[in-house]
Amino acid sequence: MFKSQSRRALPLAAALFTALLTACGGGSATREAPAATCPTTPTSATTSAPPSCPLCPQCGAAAGSQVPAAKPLQAARWNELPGWGDDDLAAAWPTFLLSCRALVSRPQWPQWKSVCEEAKGLASPSTAAVRRFFESRLQPWLLTNADGTTSGLITGYYEPLLRGSRTRGKPYLQPVLGVPADLLTIDLASVLPDLKNMRLRGRLEGHRVVPYFSRSEITNREKDSADRALLWVDDPVELFFLQVQGSGRVKLADGSTTRLAYADQNGHPYQSIGRVLVDRGELTLEQASMQGIKQWARANPTRVNELLNANPSYVFFREQPLKGNGSVGTDGPEGPSGALGVPLTPERSIAVDPKHVALGTPVFLSTSQPESATPLRRLVLAQDAGGAIRGAVRADLFWGFGAAAGAQAGRMKQSGQMWLLLPPGAAPK
Repeated sequence: MFKSQSRRALPLAAALFTALLTACGGGSATREAPAATCPTTPTSATTSAPPSCPLCPQCGAAAGSQVPAAKPLQAARWNELPGWGDDDLAAAWPTFLLSCRALVSRPQWPQWKSVCEEAKGLASPSTAAVRRFFESRLQPWLLTNADGTTSGLITGYYEPLLRGSRTRGKPYLQPVLGVPADLLTIDLASVLPDLKNMRLRGRLEGHRVVPYFSRSEITNREKDSADRALLWVDDPVELFFLQVQGSGRVKLADGSTTRLAYADQNGHPYQSIGRVLVDRGELTLEQASMQGIKQWARANPTRVNELLNANPSYVFFREQPLKGNGSVGTDGPEGPSGALGVPLTPERSIAVDPKHVALGTPVFLSTSQPESATPLRRLVLAQDAGGAIRGAVRADLFWGFGAAAGAQAGRMKQSGQMWLLLPPGAAPK
């Protein structure tokens, strides 16, 4: 329903469903999908959806196709998890304790309460102790797509650093916008429970609710939105990738540093500009990484706006004070907050589709290093979500802050498998 209206608006919200599907967005998204292109086969495990609401927009995969349902989880043994015995599990323990903050508050999963309360009593356990803890209290379940396959796309994201100012003036001419006052969020879950993870965005046009402005419309109306600019930055491409990542830091002209966090989105589906360049024949699939797109932009400065506007999605931000000094070139403060509401941990936090993986869940991830066959197998925690992270076996690994993390995240387009680690009785029936 409309957040600002009474329950009498519920029938109206249901009626608006069809009209606003073109402005559909992820219900709990805090960030968009990375610029990486998708595999040929979409990884979404949803068996059906409204035909105008893409499940994997960056793939161009139309929803609505019926796929035979498979069991979403397959019981597994610990010795079936490749690399389980080699991971430094103690390094993931603090991240697991952060997840426990949310897990213990879920009445539908009382099994987590005793597990997390016991975990809090273990002070700095060794890797061997962590392994014994998990193996004695949790059970691994292999995550499975609707078509019965067990592999999916694993990408990466990071927290970038931009240059900016609190006032507009060369070279700081690109506005970072806060949430517009006319953006409506429509929740249909109380009318259509199957859509509990979907929120629609729109705006009023007279007495009609219509989709919110697209990226090109927002950028063309820049003068009308200047009063909502939180900051001004110096590079439209870096601003675009800030929206893709969902959060980032800005080094201001006065020498201070601040953080920008995801606040909302215009509701339009995400379109990978890497895929656009591939389809146009201007980049190969291998070149369509974040780094490759930036190189293309530097070589084609007069065509940058046209390319960016090919993605109609637009992200709005809020400013979030940094804890710690936030100094550039140091570890700085803790990571940005994810959809779970806890700080993300580099290389131990992932973004998932909450329709398939509950936020907070421990996940054992088996994939490979970016552009490599070198195994990357480790315990991670589902602590974030993304507007285009869709499907069961689908994850986005958080690499951390800065250029080195960005280099890894921008090149990561790997295949992988995921095992959920759940207490007995917590697995879906």
